[in-house]
Amino acid sequence: MTSLEERKTLIDLIVEATAAGARQARACGVLGLSARTIQRWQSGEPDAVDGRSLRCYEPPHKLSAAERAELLAVANSAEFGHLPPSQIVPRLADQQRYIASESTFYRVLREEKQLAHRRSERPASTRSKPRAVCADAPNQLYSWDITYLPATIRGQYFYLYLFMDVFSRKIVGWQVYAEESSAQASEILKDICAREAIPPGQVILHSDNGGPMKGATMLATLQALGVMPSLSRPAVSNDNPYSESLFKTLKYRPAYPLQAFDTLFAARTWVAELVRWYNHEHRHSAIRFVTPAQRHANLDQEILDRRAAFYESARQRHPLRWKGPTRNWQRIHVVHLNPDRADPDSVISQPYNQELKAA
Repeated sequence: MTSLEERKTLIDLIVEATAAGARQARACGVLGLSARTIQRWQSGEPDAVDGRSLRCYEPPHKLSAAERAELLAVANSAEFGHLPPSQIVPRLADQQRYIASESTFYRVLREEKQLAHRRSERPASTRSKPRAVCADAPNQLYSWDITYLPATIRGQYFYLYLFMDVFSRKIVGWQVYAEESSAQASEILKDICAREAIPPGQVILHSDNGGPMKGATMLATLQALGVMPSLSRPAVSNDNPYSESLFKTLKYRPAYPLQAFDTLFAARTWVAELVRWYNHEHRHSAIRFVTPAQRHANLDQEILDRRAAFYESARQRHPLRWKGPTRNWQRIHVVHLNPDRADPDSVISQPYNQELKAA
């Protein structure tokens, strides 16, 4: 409610602000009023009082303090403390007891901030985002995951293990097994480090929180090889976007088989051809449409320079066909994983090798 004196004071303040050049809506917003309210006050009788009723209405059937206390005592008792009101009210009816309706139970518990999971549960824990990392050369940042491949036996699957280099997008290691196992993933990682001649302390391996990723054998292998682990938050697939994107690229290809695989050998044969196509034929859009194998071998700069020179010569032959610059063929020098949104420049400006030393 606004008294007559307060109304006049507010109108005078609004008039003074608008006379000084302020917008009426902004001035009203500062005072917590709408412009329509001020206009209604100014157009009405100057000595009119607020016409709204001053009566504070309370329903006659409102629960008394004692009844409300009884409701809360019953809802929090050992018998009903783990149940929602939809279960409490029928049980009270079986006991020939009526305290309040189901909606009243819900309303009172909501007002008391008790309308949550009422059974015994593990308290919620805060999950922090994985630290931001970036790579400016191959064999610095890997990502890996496991996906299902269908088998002819219902309920049975083959499991495709895929390790990729985040900088070049190249699949650096893969295998298909009949089960998920951290020991088998460890063997693939050992083979990758040997083929790529990776020294200890050079690579960060990112993955989700699956069992094979956190298995004791895998963690021991990471420590022995000097590979630093990085894990996503539980149930947050966006923390491992490169592997998820790779799986979608592979499974949405026209060549993806419509029928399930009969044997493990058939699955491995198909994946071998798929990996060959992806690494050596597929032009990846995120790396300026060069193949992952070309970028992994540091051949992409030369290819992109040739494309840029060719486009520039085409532009000189037909300058009217370009209203602006030619297509962007500049090399992408840094790739980020889980960058900090608050201050992205802090991640971009920090070279990858300095991050490893800081770690």
